[in-house]
Amino acid sequence: MSDSEEIAAAAARLIVDEGMDWGPAKQRAVRDLGLARGATLPGNDEVEDAVREHIAIFHADTQPAELRALRELAAQWMGRLADFRPHLAGAVWRGTATRLSNIHLQLYCDDSKAAEIALLDRGLDFDVAETTGPRGRAVDMLVLDVPCPALQERVTLCLSILDFDDLRGALKPDARGRTERGDLGALQALLEESPPP
Repeated sequence: MSDSEEIAAAAARLIVDEGMDWGPAKQRAVRDLGLARGATLPGNDEVEDAVREHIAIFHADTQPAELRALRELAAQWMGRLADFRPHLAGAVWRGTATRLSNIHLQLYCDDSKAAEIALLDRGLDFDVAETTGPRGRAVDMLVLDVPCPALQERVTLCLSILDFDDLRGALKPDARGRTERGDLGALQALLEESPPP
């Protein structure tokens, strides 16, 4: 097994079993494996393959129901936030989410403060963080702690605030022919494709 494959496998375990984000998981995997800091990190496709393999081996009995619960919750929030053209991204969209995964919604807004105002008007508490947007620039991310009745626990909902102009090209497929995000209609199609476990 190459260093890159070892790092991907170790990162996948951290992502699935500890809920770590991909970048920090790759860095910690390098440390945990005792490799040099300059070790070549695996690409995200390689890590995603390792995540899918880890889930298939260790979580095949629980992950489908957890993924469905998170997708159903994402669909509810996308309905609530329909004015902001929400698109689901991340592990919940790609099908690799477990109960430890965050739900990532991207909101495409004409006014960057409109989503914050809408949440405040509904009496919802949130924290404001920063994430990297589609063009590599910093964008606001609103972070909410929301109940997920199907999992009987709370999950983190991350709302990235993007410009309406960023919606162009948002559904362009990657090198493997998969999109990085999907709107509510696409998410509902995924839910219909896979009936409840």
